[in-house]
Amino acid sequence: MRAIGGLRRWRHNPLCRTTDLVEAWTALTVLLLILLLAPVAGVLTGKAAYAALQRSVREQHASRHEVAATVVRRTAESPFRADPDGGSGRGTRTRVLAEWSAPDGTLRRQPVLTGIARPRAGDRFRIWTDRQGRVAARPLDSATATVHAVLAGFGAALLAAGAGEAARRTVVRCLMRRRYERWDQAWERAGPDWGRTGAGS
Repeated sequence: MRAIGGLRRWRHNPLCRTTDLVEAWTALTVLLLILLLAPVAGVLTGKAAYAALQRSVREQHASRHEVAATVVRRTAESPFRADPDGGSGRGTRTRVLAEWSAPDGTLRRQPVLTGIARPRAGDRFRIWTDRQGRVAARPLDSATATVHAVLAGFGAALLAAGAGEAARRTVVRCLMRRRYERWDQAWERAGPDWGRTGAGS
């Protein structure tokens, strides 16, 4: 709105310089571009991210399986670790040696993290594995993917708006440099006698 007001104010002003008009028109143009292009960039980016993330969700859910594992024993090294998948409510996880059956029926045994507070041999818990029965991360869920896509869209819209504002500032900086150069030239033309007209010197 300041850009429109600036154009109206400067249009018929005798003190208006060309650089003033260019600055006002640049501000108005960038404002309109931000209002039009930033939402479009956000929507397109969000849609692309949503499609890619939902495809990843489907692939992960197809390739990963939740299986029951049995605690063999606690491991001596690194007994407690932070849960990489959980929030603050889950607390720490304990490293244990566990065994489970792979999809092909073979028995797998390796150290894993469990949420059991004091695990004992024979305790059962759930883990995620890939098609070969190796431990895998929990698959991404659809709601989380949607949130990531929305954030990507907002980020793209903000980036587009920031790029427009950066372009406007660059133009204004160039215009200011040009004004200063013209003022310096005007002062040089005025010379050392400026302000002494008719003083007899």
